[in-house]
Amino acid sequence: MNSQTYIAVAIVVLAVVAFLVFVVRKGKRKGRLTPLAGLAFAFILAGLFFGDNRVVGYGLLGVGVVLAVIDIFKKSMAG
Repeated sequence: MNSQTYIAVAIVVLAVVAFLVFVVRKGKRKGRLTPLAGLAFAFILAGLFFGDNRVVGYGLLGVGVVLAVIDIFKKSMAG
């Protein structure tokens, strides 16, 4: 797979996450990050920093996105 495919997949995932955030959480705003969201943020930053090696960089970014989506679903199910 070439880099354009990875970019397209990342954009689609970002759009799905944005859709879930805006539709599922209508009007609910909380300013604090959960520990899972903080861990997802750390993985995404690590993926950006280690982006020289594509496998490691995209792997870390993928783990961060998956953790962020899990955190969104946990928050939406909790209330």
